[in-house]
Amino acid sequence: MTKTAVVWVGALICSALWGSAFPCIKLGYRMTDIGTADTAAQILYAGLRFTLAGILAILIGSVSARKLLYPKRTAYTKVIVLSLFQTILQYFFFYIGLARTDGTKASIIEGMNVFVAIAVSGLIFRMEKLTARKIFGSIIGFVGVILINVSGKSLSGSMTFTGEGFIFLSTVSYAFSSVMLKVYSKEENTVMLSGWQFVFGGIVMTIGGLLMGGRIHTFRADGILMLLYLAFVSAVAYSLWSVLLTNNPISRVAVFGFMNPMIGFILSAVMLKEYDALRATAFVSLALVCLGIYIVNKGKPTEQA
Repeated sequence: MTKTAVVWVGALICSALWGSAFPCIKLGYRMTDIGTADTAAQILYAGLRFTLAGILAILIGSVSARKLLYPKRTAYTKVIVLSLFQTILQYFFFYIGLARTDGTKASIIEGMNVFVAIAVSGLIFRMEKLTARKIFGSIIGFVGVILINVSGKSLSGSMTFTGEGFIFLSTVSYAFSSVMLKVYSKEENTVMLSGWQFVFGGIVMTIGGLLMGGRIHTFRADGILMLLYLAFVSAVAYSLWSVLLTNNPISRVAVFGFMNPMIGFILSAVMLKEYDALRATAFVSLALVCLGIYIVNKGKPTEQA
């Protein structure tokens, strides 16, 4: 899991799965008649997705380990804290913030999660060196994310705490969850942590969505299959991502997060038939993201503080 080829292939598989979630979530909303402004129903939908994802991750991990993966008493607090940052707070801030800002600005702010994760790992927890190469590579990748989002669009200068501020808080929550996962995995099974934090977080989000008045009134066969696919995406991608984070410096893996919006953009254009979005700018952005990933990964794999 520390070999360059394994890290690249594994991280790109995660990015491809997460990237496919962008258009699939939109399709899932259409199949279940959830409106774009119905935040409560979206949180409820996410809660159901993550609960199922946790169950799938636990089943897959248990079959692989040939024993049932469950948290021992010493791991209860770790699962709850990890779930709080990885699932509950991250997606609470994201869904509320997204309802109060436009998708372009939200995508750009979400692209900052790589910077925040590397900064938290290097400056706060001292888990690795924050080198000029890592910073430069991250900036190159971030420029690619900005370019693909602002191409042909204008960004308004207005900002609100419950809009753009909440989106940024979701990236901070994700960054802390990445570091916590790496710390907790030294003593606990990584897949166990991934699965059970999804179950706990998913149940909390489901209850929260219901209390906010969220309802899903339409559940056809295609909608159920799409929900199961999204659960599969979360279970497989996050479990694999967690294993990669556990065995490598956070910067080496986190930088692949720049690929998520890129793959999501391309798949959205194809799956949602928005072909006019596939301009030359999109491929220039992709090249910049790949260059940024290469620069960050160019150093020694075991570069630690």
